[in-house]
Amino acid sequence: MKILVATGTLAEQTVRSAVGDHADVVVADTKVAAFITPRKLLAAIDQYISDLDHDLIFIPGLVAGDFIKVEAELGCKVRLGPKHAYDLGFVLPFADKMDFSTEVPACELLADIRREMALEKVQELEDAAVAPMELGRMKVGGDSRMKVLAEVVDATGLDKETLALRISSFEKKGADMIDLGASLHATPEDVQRAIGIARDTTSLPLSIDTLDPELINAALDSGIDLVLSLDSSNISIVGPHIAEAGVPAVVIPDQGEGFDSLIRNMELAREAGVKELIADPVLDPIGHGIGGSIVRYMEFHEQNPDIPVFFGIGNVTELIDADSTGVNATLCGIGADLGASILFTPEYSNKTQGSINELKRASQMMMLARERESSPKDLGIDLIEAKEKRRRTDSMLPETFIRAEKNKMWTLDPKGSIRVSIIPGPYGMKGGQILAEHESASIVGETAREVMDTILKMELVSRMEHAAYLGQELKKAELALKLGRSYAQDDEF
Repeated sequence: MKILVATGTLAEQTVRSAVGDHADVVVADTKVAAFITPRKLLAAIDQYISDLDHDLIFIPGLVAGDFIKVEAELGCKVRLGPKHAYDLGFVLPFADKMDFSTEVPACELLADIRREMALEKVQELEDAAVAPMELGRMKVGGDSRMKVLAEVVDATGLDKETLALRISSFEKKGADMIDLGASLHATPEDVQRAIGIARDTTSLPLSIDTLDPELINAALDSGIDLVLSLDSSNISIVGPHIAEAGVPAVVIPDQGEGFDSLIRNMELAREAGVKELIADPVLDPIGHGIGGSIVRYMEFHEQNPDIPVFFGIGNVTELIDADSTGVNATLCGIGADLGASILFTPEYSNKTQGSINELKRASQMMMLARERESSPKDLGIDLIEAKEKRRRTDSMLPETFIRAEKNKMWTLDPKGSIRVSIIPGPYGMKGGQILAEHESASIVGETAREVMDTILKMELVSRMEHAAYLGQELKKAELALKLGRSYAQDDEF
């Protein structure tokens, strides 16, 4: 396929570097590429292209205009390219594989398609995976994808509505299984009530999180799918009941002990008749022996490659003041090398909100990386949120310019003040709504643009500086929702 890329004078060199030998370039009579019009495109082609024999013309993704007549006149498709020139290198290889759009920039269209392709591949690999264990119809271990187990902390102490809402939000975030944490004061009736609520809320596999034999037995009587956890203190009591129920169980070392204790407890569980075992060598927090615990995991997996392994990532993310995104991605990659089958997170503190979704995506990335025998990059799925993979073209400081200054005076708008706040999604889920409150109306929207457009339409502002200020605050509110952060008007973001 022969491709022609149209640009303006300012971006010409960037475009030529990005396309290399994969496309021809035509430069329209405008500095800013986004200002190319149908007339300017025709004029540039007429001036610089003596014999147009191209199959496709890419115009900049930010161009606004109707190029249907240009297509008819040239006998060549005209489609939106990427918004930024540096993305042309990604887009061009797909030109002969798909039809690009006249409305959606190629970078956005390609990102969606690449992500769909990646997710389809993950599902294909999962369908073909061979696993030693299944919870319901979900594969655990083997070469299946690492599954995310999300703990509802103190599930036995929550009221029905709160527990159901939390389980539902965890499922929406991507949890593969739900763990019901039992409080220290929980009764068997509390456990059975929590399991009943969970069963009414989700079809995902459920686990009970306690060492108390009485609570484990109550959970088994209620049809729990997985037991957390067994050690020497409870195996002899609950082991036969677990064996009779045919339920898998997670085995841990005794408190304060290490690898040898885990091996002994695994043998005790087998002697009690428990056939399906998951080993938890215990991932220690940073500062408390994480290196040694990783060695334990490696040693166990090398000696027992067919036994699924439990990886308690929450032990680390909850005990480090760092954004959970990178920590989860890194630990998930380490877990993949150590044979981890279950990634456990309580997503409890504010700083770890989003961990369920982050681990789900990371597990998909590691599965694709393993299949491609590559590092987890350029997969179509990523965990880059606050930073960026490629930097947009920066401007140079002009020779003459006006130094911006903040206005020291502030005049109240005669139309009145507007208070900006956000209504976040439930339990740390990203998304939500922006709320702009004026004495005459309360406006709710999902983006700064639509809220501001409504404010202007209703004529709720009369001063330019007020409108500029509102635009700034509304955009901060929108970013807070996108990143799952809190927002307070006039605070630095």
